[in-house]
Amino acid sequence: MMIRARAARKKPRPEDGGGGGGGGGGVPRREDARFQGVRVYLVERKMGRSRRSFLTQLARSKGFVVEDVLSDEVTHVVSEDCQASSLWTWLRGHDVKNLPTMHLLGISWFTDSMREGKPVAVETRHLIEDTLPKLAESTSPAPVLTVSQYACKRRTTTTNNNKIFTDAFEVLAERYEFNEIHGRCLAFRRASSLLKSLPRAVRCLGDTGGLPCLGEHCKAVMEEILQCGRSFEVEKILSDERYQTLKLFTSVFGVGPKTAEKWYRGGLRSFSDVLAAPGIHLNRMQQSGFLHYGDISRAVSKAEARALGNIIDEAVHAITPDGILALTGGFRRGKEFGHDVDFIVTTREPGKEESLITNIIERFKQQGLLLYCEHNASTFHKLEFPSHQFEAMDHFAKCFLILRLEGSQVEGGLHGAEGDDRGWRAVRVDLVSPPMDRYAFALLGWTGSRQFERDLRRFARAERRMLLDNHTLYDKTKKEFLAATTERDIFAHLGLEYIEPWQRNA
Repeated sequence: MMIRARAARKKPRPEDGGGGGGGGGGVPRREDARFQGVRVYLVERKMGRSRRSFLTQLARSKGFVVEDVLSDEVTHVVSEDCQASSLWTWLRGHDVKNLPTMHLLGISWFTDSMREGKPVAVETRHLIEDTLPKLAESTSPAPVLTVSQYACKRRTTTTNNNKIFTDAFEVLAERYEFNEIHGRCLAFRRASSLLKSLPRAVRCLGDTGGLPCLGEHCKAVMEEILQCGRSFEVEKILSDERYQTLKLFTSVFGVGPKTAEKWYRGGLRSFSDVLAAPGIHLNRMQQSGFLHYGDISRAVSKAEARALGNIIDEAVHAITPDGILALTGGFRRGKEFGHDVDFIVTTREPGKEESLITNIIERFKQQGLLLYCEHNASTFHKLEFPSHQFEAMDHFAKCFLILRLEGSQVEGGLHGAEGDDRGWRAVRVDLVSPPMDRYAFALLGWTGSRQFERDLRRFARAERRMLLDNHTLYDKTKKEFLAATTERDIFAHLGLEYIEPWQRNA
């Protein structure tokens, strides 16, 4: 008797060309993904179902959210089909409203992100050629974007699609800061912060419809740039003697706007004027600023920041096995270069964080690494309320240093050291040491950016009736301090969606 074999049923291919992402043992659930703000969709066309399934599981295992279906939730579309015309035809066949705001990327962005273990900033080399122009042609007029007035509710990477405007706004903000017109200075900084967060370039003033933070002066500058390719107001500022002199003087470590203005009013116009003037008495910080100006006015690379981190980490763990070190500032936000390097150093031993700073300083002295040091002892008291000032300096133990960094300790060598045969450079380093129960607040505050933190505190006060600073979070309604062991806890207390450090470049 013949036995008839049961015909195997073949799974139908999804109509959208996407296919299921495939799950797998050990793959985190969607709600547990680390990077909730990034929603990836892998286009199966040209990629194939099995490769797409493998890449989906790989990304999910690293904490990425990978969508099975192309929808309005998707933020990053990744395709191996580099034929922009055919990809565009396929995308247009889907009813997706926010397609113009999505990143349409080649596989290089995905592989870079897998290598780094986090979503990397989108660069021009990641984009699929001709896709963005086709998007622009298909969206006339441009859809009105819904953007929050608060930088802490916007995701801002290091990719700036509106640099031509933000560079102009930064010059205007700095001019008003030199003139002590703080309201206008802040207005241009808010406008700059907003434009940095936009997913596409502003091509006409109509694209700014409905956007907050853009006053008439800002729009007038933008319109002039759109029409003429430059701002004549900004060019006038850049050529102004007073602006040039104040910018030069404030580039020196230890010289603020008021000192720079005083020197300018005294007829000084150059460093040689300052150093030769008999009535000028430089403090220790300013003396070191001039002495090491060639080094500390030069950008610090990520590789140099890592090398300094290794030196400080070795010092911390030589002092205490419970030591903790965290790189903060722009480097934590994913920047490749900075003007200095900021670290948090602390210990799990209560009350030992103050002596940790002094012991690190002493170790650096013995190693011959310390070129300058200003140590501020802790004035922190647990029962003090958070500061009402948005940019108040915290009261933790801290020190402002200039350290000697050997080129042999830096992978790839020192940045910008061409023609310098010393083999070392001076680098500005700041260390802050909070108690362990305040670590999350200090980490959030020292990570920045300046405008992100300012708006975070403004949001807490205006929208939640809370006070936030680098020390603590106080609920004025409940009349209680809110504890936090991680940055996520602080965002949760404020009712905000968590924003990754690399998305805080406001």
